[in-house]
Amino acid sequence: MKKLFISLTVLTAIANGYSQEKVKDSTSVEKLEEVLIQSVRVDADSPITHSNLEKEELEKRNLGQDIPYMLSYLPSVVTTSDAGAGVGYTYIRVRGSDASRVNVTLNGIPFNDAESQGSFFVNLPDFTSSVQSLQLQRGVGTSTNGSGAFGASLNMLTDGVSEKAYGEISNAIGSYNTRKHNVKFSTGLLSDHIELAGRLSTIQSDGYIDRATSDLKSYYLQGSYVGKNTLIKAITFGGTEETYQAWNGIDSTKLRDDRTYNPSGAYTDADGNDQFYDQEVDHYSQDHYQLLWNQRFNNKWSTNLALNYTYGRGYFEQYKEDESFEDYGFEPIEIGGETINTTDLIRRRWLNNNFYAANANVTYKDTRVDVTGGIFYSYYGGDHFGEVIWAQNAGGSEIRDRYYSGNGDKNEFTVFGKMTYRLNDQWSVFGDLQGRFVSYRTSGITSDLLPLVVREKYSFFNPKAGASFQLNDANQFYFSYGKANREPRKSDFEQGIFTAEKLDDFELGWRTASEAVKVNTNLFYMNYKDQLVLTGALDDVGAPIRATSGKSYRLGLEVDAEVRISNQVRVFPNIALSTNKNLDFVTARDGGLVNLGTTNTSFSPGIVAGNRIEYSPINKLQFSLLSKFVGEQYMGNIDSDASKLESYFIHDFNIFYTLDNVPVVQSIVFSGLVNNIFSTKYVSNGYFYTYDDDWSVPGQVTTIEGAGYYPQAEINFLVGATVKF
Repeated sequence: MKKLFISLTVLTAIANGYSQEKVKDSTSVEKLEEVLIQSVRVDADSPITHSNLEKEELEKRNLGQDIPYMLSYLPSVVTTSDAGAGVGYTYIRVRGSDASRVNVTLNGIPFNDAESQGSFFVNLPDFTSSVQSLQLQRGVGTSTNGSGAFGASLNMLTDGVSEKAYGEISNAIGSYNTRKHNVKFSTGLLSDHIELAGRLSTIQSDGYIDRATSDLKSYYLQGSYVGKNTLIKAITFGGTEETYQAWNGIDSTKLRDDRTYNPSGAYTDADGNDQFYDQEVDHYSQDHYQLLWNQRFNNKWSTNLALNYTYGRGYFEQYKEDESFEDYGFEPIEIGGETINTTDLIRRRWLNNNFYAANANVTYKDTRVDVTGGIFYSYYGGDHFGEVIWAQNAGGSEIRDRYYSGNGDKNEFTVFGKMTYRLNDQWSVFGDLQGRFVSYRTSGITSDLLPLVVREKYSFFNPKAGASFQLNDANQFYFSYGKANREPRKSDFEQGIFTAEKLDDFELGWRTASEAVKVNTNLFYMNYKDQLVLTGALDDVGAPIRATSGKSYRLGLEVDAEVRISNQVRVFPNIALSTNKNLDFVTARDGGLVNLGTTNTSFSPGIVAGNRIEYSPINKLQFSLLSKFVGEQYMGNIDSDASKLESYFIHDFNIFYTLDNVPVVQSIVFSGLVNNIFSTKYVSNGYFYTYDDDWSVPGQVTTIEGAGYYPQAEINFLVGATVKF
């Protein structure tokens, strides 16, 4: 569904936010909205495994935590946070695949960084407050823009057009000195055609982990024109984040004795005292500009056009002790007859990037067939460089001299066509063809002071097909097949990996629904070739290192349901059972290469389960108990006990109450969230490393193993109130 990127925004904007438009021909508007919805999103009957979240559900827990935490209780989803409490750097894994393998689009425009392929939601603080709805497609899903989906696709649609003017003021506070404040507004439709809307937000938190502070600011502004057959939206949004670094993790001893300890920024002063540098921070700003245009020509034909520009810039700062002059281009200096060639210093590592994208598609729809075709083009340019802003000794250098500099340029062109054909009242078939063409070039040197020259081109053909069978009003079956290919990311090239990954994804599903019970069940088999799996190790900037696993697979069963026990009580359970294996896995050990045969794939728990129990004693009041179980998992691919993360079972409590008929204002919405109510001490993420020790026993090389951990917060709370005018 992600395919229709542009459509996405435009489309849903109208579909979800403009259903009561005051235009002369309301029937025509309804048909336009139907086209928009169909064009940008997988519907309930499609042969694609997916979950939806609407604004009404998102706002119940929208108290400052990031987008991944809004998805925590969906099937096969695991989330984690560097700072431990969901504010700052947060991450998501779906079916064992990390965020760099989850394709994310905002109104159909790729959000994943083109080089690292990661999605850094910290760059868009409080973006949940501007999301109308989102859809998580597990597996390959439908064709989308950007790097292929190797675990899931997440499509987010921003706020729809509002017919009526409104204003909102929202405030929240919580544990670890967490505060969130925002204001929103809409002019409503002016002269039945023009709307202006916007949001300003700020979020601050000290974090659960020591000094893991967050200072986050963001904005969202849109102008919309709505006609009988036209929707045009100009949108700009962005944010600035400054977070104290917390990606170093801690060892098992600290985990036991001082689980909130943060080693980042540690140094020893001239008197031999342990200190922490107060500006060991990550600072980054990102601005997005989108123009979206949907045009309906008649009841069958419509077109969509989207243009995007994203500008990002920022750095992370570090205090480093006893650094070699040679690594920074400094000249040795003589002091008192002694040659000095090391120094304490403060450095910044920068990334400045520009991302341009354009998407155009056309849709035809009648009673039997839906056809969409389109093209997508993007260009990314990224500059990487490092500078020293202070040094105790800096022979022959000037402030902000660059000690490394490199750049990367990435071009992508995609063409696709997809069709759904209804054979009769029971059978429909789906086909999706995509050609994706990528070129990537680099020059200069890396932060490791090594030259990186890449001149690579990739051509991918990604077919997808499926069928749905409606047995009766209550039961539907579906089957789908999807092929995906994915190019390596920049850090893979630095590791000498140039081979693209390949994935064949098979999904078999059954959906059943009655008045009281709805159940979605699906089996999946994901067969990989040259899958790039996380080794568990981190590079010198805290980014995960990957390795090619050869042949591997993921086989699993996912079940999610909605059970209406009474008019006041509903239950939403889900469970994912899977086996995730590398075949004939080869690793370096004890001075040589060892074939370990079949091993477990890293960060891929065999059981992930969630549940939400909702109780509404009265119409405007709701209590929810949310539970999440994540089974044990390995942080590496060699089945070492040292790399094992233990299972955990946590519970959150959510309360949501709307107070209507308040003088002066429209309503006041109160919400509260108590996370980890039983104060479970758990770890949701970590890293695993090995190195060869060749000095302890002469003539013998021994592989040493070690691990680091990111502990998550014990019991903590957030409470907030939103005043709506």
